[in-house]
Amino acid sequence: MRTSEAVLDFVEAIASLRLEGCFNPYADCYPPFDVEDAPAIRRANLFYVLASAEKAGVVDLWVGLELGHRGGRRTGLAMTDDAHVEAHGRRFGVADRVRSATRAGPTKEMTASIVWEALGRIDRPVFLWNVVPLHPHRPAEPLSNRRHNSNEREACLPHLQTLIGLLRPQRLVTIGNDASSALKQCGYSHVSVRHPSYGGKREFLSQVSEIN
Repeated sequence: MRTSEAVLDFVEAIASLRLEGCFNPYADCYPPFDVEDAPAIRRANLFYVLASAEKAGVVDLWVGLELGHRGGRRTGLAMTDDAHVEAHGRRFGVADRVRSATRAGPTKEMTASIVWEALGRIDRPVFLWNVVPLHPHRPAEPLSNRRHNSNEREACLPHLQTLIGLLRPQRLVTIGNDASSALKQCGYSHVSVRHPSYGGKREFLSQVSEIN
């Protein structure tokens, strides 16, 4: 199978994920701030970045928790908010292909801002992903964030394993204890760092700066 076909198959598999209480940005549209073809734009964003990463190779795969409503929920790119979509595209040489999928609304996410502050100090190729590549939210609160549960994790781990096989990163880096637990469950060795939220910014930046 050609690389582009494998990447497309992966994107389509993620788009087909259906979990109760989760918004799938690659298949679902939220009219209050999504443009009409938002799901297609987010699928394309993921495809172009992932295809470039697979072709060029990556040193690190950073694995976070789940998409947030101010970040990957809007962009289709893990740990990336509207303010950093272009930077994400530049990092993989596809800045002219990635696009915004939203109109008005929040454009910055704290976690994304901190992660991209760290990436700004790193030259090596790093791909960003989450254990759960969807946006879990509380019932009847589509723009709330909640931690993914064990059932959602179990449903998504095969896709994480597929991604690792596709990218073949030299190193796995987990962001947060839940991400570390997920990688341990799959039997992958990895480096674990503190999640930057809830006062963890300084420790996170320090820990990722020490990874060589």
